[in-house]
Amino acid sequence: MTNLVLENATIVIPEGLSEAAVVIEAGRIAALGGGYEGAKRIDLGGGYLLPGFIDTQVNGGGGVLLNDDPSVAGIATIAAAHRRFGTTSILPTLISDDLAVIEQAIGAIDQAIAEGIPGVIGLHIEGPFISSERRGIHAQRFMRALDEEALTLLTRPTRGVRLVTLAPECVAPGTIRRLREAGLIVAAGHSMATYDETRAALDEGLDGFTHLFNAMTQFHSRAPGMVGAALEDRRSRFGLIVDGEHVHPAALRVALAARGLEGGMLVTDAMPPAGADMPRFDLQGRTITVADGSLRGEDGTLAGSALTMDLALRNSMDMLGLSLAQASRLASGNPAAFLKLDRESGGIAPGQRADLVHLDERYRVRQVWIGGQPQLGV
Repeated sequence: MTNLVLENATIVIPEGLSEAAVVIEAGRIAALGGGYEGAKRIDLGGGYLLPGFIDTQVNGGGGVLLNDDPSVAGIATIAAAHRRFGTTSILPTLISDDLAVIEQAIGAIDQAIAEGIPGVIGLHIEGPFISSERRGIHAQRFMRALDEEALTLLTRPTRGVRLVTLAPECVAPGTIRRLREAGLIVAAGHSMATYDETRAALDEGLDGFTHLFNAMTQFHSRAPGMVGAALEDRRSRFGLIVDGEHVHPAALRVALAARGLEGGMLVTDAMPPAGADMPRFDLQGRTITVADGSLRGEDGTLAGSALTMDLALRNSMDMLGLSLAQASRLASGNPAAFLKLDRESGGIAPGQRADLVHLDERYRVRQVWIGGQPQLGV
């Protein structure tokens, strides 16, 4: 039985734009087109209907930092904050911390998924298995080796996707392969790895790169570094923070030109001020100040962002010159493929989950659906 038909909006599909209606049955897209009698029809009144945004790096939002509140309630607050901006799937992200906090976050994500918290699809553990020299805002006191105790914890079976960011040069050979064989997705970041070390990690199954250009070895003519390996590789994908602060837009345009559009995906690296009015917040004992959209520690180090995915989408069009369909691919289709969920989500096509965001003519969020259910507070 047809539950819902969304019509009178331009829909964004991989091929470009279409004026077809979207037919939803039992939480999934049943068809593109009209003619379904007896269904509840919603006239969207123009604008654009896109696949819901998928953000693989969300440290916080709505005033909550996952490290401070690795609980179902904290996770629900973060997810709700980002749903308002069109994000229908998130990986709440834990930055470097003690193993006990990592264990708590793993359990809380498992429970949140079991309880059906909308939009929560897994956990991103970013560090502490990273380079001290490239740790950025991550606290030095948490840096540690990825030993057997940590490996056992990371590979504990639970619900949802699990992504780990590590520095390849800081883990023993074969570690990335073991993580991949256990079903985890592995990204490189906060790293001093050379080009050759990064290539070796890719040969072990490295899936991608956390916030390309930031906190990694750069591209030079005789030392291509991690950036060079990321742009050369055709299988992996890299996150892009398109806020005008983390990376110059020209560098992002060059990265997409070198790798191709399929290589990039938008991430927010969002902190508690995303979706909240906060002039400052505490990050593991350090004061982070919010000024002109930039989040920085007292020494000037960037500390994530207050970015939301709808703004990242608009920035990709304004700063990078992408079309709406191209920006949508970076916000939805590519991250779904990176997480190996592209048969389930990331597009508007029959069989996909009805995770959708409706934007007005200025690309501001009007409404959001997850599994065909409208999300309140949008």
